Amino acid sequence: MSNAIISRISGSVVVATGIEEAQMFDVVRIGDLGLLGEIIRLEGNKATIQVYEDTTGLRPGEKIVNTKRPLSIQLGPGLLTSIYDGIQRPLDVLRNKSGDFISRGIFIPALDQQKKWEFVPTKKNGESVSQGEIIGEVQETPLIKHKIMIPYGIHGQLLEIKEGKYTVNENVAKVRTKSSTMVDIGLSNWWTVRIPRPVSRKL
Repeated sequence: MSNAIISRISGSVVVATGIEEAQMFDVVRIGDLGLLGEIIRLEGNKATIQVYEDTTGLRPGEKIVNTKRPLSIQLGPGLLTSIYDGIQRPLDVLRNKSGDFISRGIFIPALDQQKKWEFVPTKKNGESVSQGEIIGEVQETPLIKHKIMIPYGIHGQLLEIKEGKYTVNENVAKVRTKSSTMVDIGLSNWWTVRIPRPVSRKL
């Protein structure tokens, strides 16, 4: 159980003590409202945190929870037809949930977690695949086809690929890597925002 608490507050910057197993740029939830923040400095068991929401009302002694993952975005069907704020919360859903003014600490998934998308494979079982290769498509809108690709760092043989309707969190394929590790491929994947997306060539 985490014993991290707020020890000092200065505007949008918070200092936490008692934070364990933390790394630079880990995302944390701060205080009773669960405000979103990011660790920007570590010194012993102290962490300096940049808070991305209004800190009014925060008090020393309130708890801090480390998610132990960096600030990341979810990439998948529905992304191209949505409008987001700076931390990938869909603005239309935010307005429906909290009105014209965004409530502090509110969490909304970036992509619709319930909607099922029709996935059409463009690869077959047994084919060799590597990072960035397109293995199928989702018709996101009448004009937009969303390409489903092999995630970065994955190389191997496509053992299974399934046509059908899936949510963004369901798996549509399975790859056996060169080290014989089995990797599930879904309609969506997560990417750390501070790492540039690799490209084979620039247009």
